[in-house]
Amino acid sequence: MSTNIPTGDAKIIHIQKLPRPLELTSGKRKDCIYSMATTEESTKLWTKGFILDTLVNFLIYIIYYMLMVIIASEAIHSLGASMSEAGLASGIFILGTLLARVFAGRSIELYGRKKMLYAGIIFYLVTTAMYFLIHSIGMLYLVRALNGIGYGVASTATSTIVSTMIPSARRGEGVNYYALSMSLAAAIGPFIGMILQQIVPFNDIVIFSLAMIVICLVAVAVMHVQEFELTEDHRKELQAFHIQNFLEPKVAGISIVAFIVAVCYSSVLSFLASYAENLGLLTAGTLFFVVYALVITLARPVAGVLFDRKGEDFVMYPTYACLAIGLFLLAMTTHSWMMLLAGVFVGLGYGTFMSNGQAICIHLVKEFRIGVAVSTYFVALDLGLGVGPYVLGALKDSIGFSGIYVLTGIGAVFSAILYYLIYARGRDAKKAALVAELAK
Repeated sequence: MSTNIPTGDAKIIHIQKLPRPLELTSGKRKDCIYSMATTEESTKLWTKGFILDTLVNFLIYIIYYMLMVIIASEAIHSLGASMSEAGLASGIFILGTLLARVFAGRSIELYGRKKMLYAGIIFYLVTTAMYFLIHSIGMLYLVRALNGIGYGVASTATSTIVSTMIPSARRGEGVNYYALSMSLAAAIGPFIGMILQQIVPFNDIVIFSLAMIVICLVAVAVMHVQEFELTEDHRKELQAFHIQNFLEPKVAGISIVAFIVAVCYSSVLSFLASYAENLGLLTAGTLFFVVYALVITLARPVAGVLFDRKGEDFVMYPTYACLAIGLFLLAMTTHSWMMLLAGVFVGLGYGTFMSNGQAICIHLVKEFRIGVAVSTYFVALDLGLGVGPYVLGALKDSIGFSGIYVLTGIGAVFSAILYYLIYARGRDAKKAALVAELAK
């Protein structure tokens, strides 16, 4: 049967099916044996660098979530802030993060990945120590904004670095394992923060945070980071002051989808506690995020393997369906089991989308632009999480909490349509054109 296939076509099939190191083989037996050894080495995922970078990211996110849930309460009780002032103290952190992400992407590639990670963590350390100096609400705003910048630089650097540590053949799987550090931190961080707030003074919580940042510095010191050697043309391209060096146009499609998905998910983050209280389901509301975190922990590794073996569409379309089902379930919730079941679907939806969207971004760009691509994607997610509560909150009086969840459920369905229109359709057209060109 193979004799009916021209040699040239066989080579094309060979290149498409096998991992990158085999693309350079000449077809001779000794070259194939060498390539197989190289491939086995290059597909190793759980390296020392991957584990350390994931640990650093986990601790960075733990501090973020731990302080986020207690800072408003601290502002009210220690500084006499009003509810709106306390809310701003929480939200202004995100503004600092967005600002950092926009500029960090290109800087990570220009000045070095490990250097920028060091810079971000050290700035995170210094600005966290500044919580000791807070004696007014104005000072709290300043420290929170600066702390957000440190967090933004450090978390963007870890996400860029891990992208280069994951073998291309296992990209979806690797990114999903890495992203577990974020989802577990989202569950553990608030829990630690609320427990510590009840038993120790705020300054002790700050000391605990500083200790974790010091651990991050030690981990970075022993972590090997593969730096991309920029050519002169690459350097000039990144140094130029134009929009594409701050926001990567090649990931604009998936980033726009990410913004819509994040707006939908923000309805859960911002309003679930109040909604659960109104329904008399406080226990279910508390357990919702525990269920969410457990589902993500189980689902992400599986989703990553499917992403690599079946392609991104096989994973992405179900994420929109699951998110929509979860939000519609919330809209009609009357019992605890319904709210917890919604947590399962929201976890399968947003939790799986977030990590696989990042994997798509990494796949779309050349290596020297990974930093810009990753920062663009997370800017879209952060912006959606920040804008969503304001837009949806303004509708609460007219449509109620149930109406908000119906609206965001529709938004999740719209995200699937948008994904096809502005990303998948164009990708498929390019593939078809390439196949037609090769067939000539």
